[in-house]
Amino acid sequence: MPDEARRPGPRTSAGSPKAVLWDMDGTLLDSEKIWTISLADTARWLGGELSTRAREDMVGSNMARTLVIMFDDLGLPPDPDRHTATAEFLTARTGELFREGLVWRPGAQEALRTVREAGWPMALVTNTERALTEMALDGIGREHFTATVCGDEVPRGKPDPDPYLRAAELLGVDAADCLAVEDSPTGALAAGRAGAAVLVVPCDVPVPHAPGRFHRESLVGLTPAEVRLAYTRARADRAA
Repeated sequence: MPDEARRPGPRTSAGSPKAVLWDMDGTLLDSEKIWTISLADTARWLGGELSTRAREDMVGSNMARTLVIMFDDLGLPPDPDRHTATAEFLTARTGELFREGLVWRPGAQEALRTVREAGWPMALVTNTERALTEMALDGIGREHFTATVCGDEVPRGKPDPDPYLRAAELLGVDAADCLAVEDSPTGALAAGRAGAAVLVVPCDVPVPHAPGRFHRESLVGLTPAEVRLAYTRARADRAA
């Protein structure tokens, strides 16, 4: 039997993505709540209290941007040495909370299995640094991903397109032929800037509608047909 007949999902170019790229925090894992705790603890370590608005701005962000937002919110002057120490404290505190256990987002575990069994190559694309991502991968399942890209492995993290462009490169496909699954405005913007179609599944903050995005309430019950639908609708919306 021809390979195309066995695995129609990734082989059809017009109506199907060539790969699916997954965000981690807030998309696969309900870990933004963990970050809320560690960020609040870090702000207190710096002698202040993090505002709700600043925390929302940090959702989906990378370490460098998170520190800029935090220092600005706390009224602290930029200080490279203090930024480095703060990053170390935040990473260590988040790692402690990760080790206590990570919770799946609704339907995420089943969605990963469904997409993998349909034959699409997958990559994990996260702004979280490699050390913490490795801890999370033990629970998520490394076998799902052909490639993983972390925030400290690219020149610029989300909302810049670098993480998604790197993931597509590692998979040997064009980012424009991929479907990215994201929960945050920052992540959706990064994926869109890379040219990917975006399946938006909001978690802790709303994600505005924009060209190239297809919204779904959750990952519960996601099917291969809906993966194709999200991809084709998002592409058509971008082209309109």
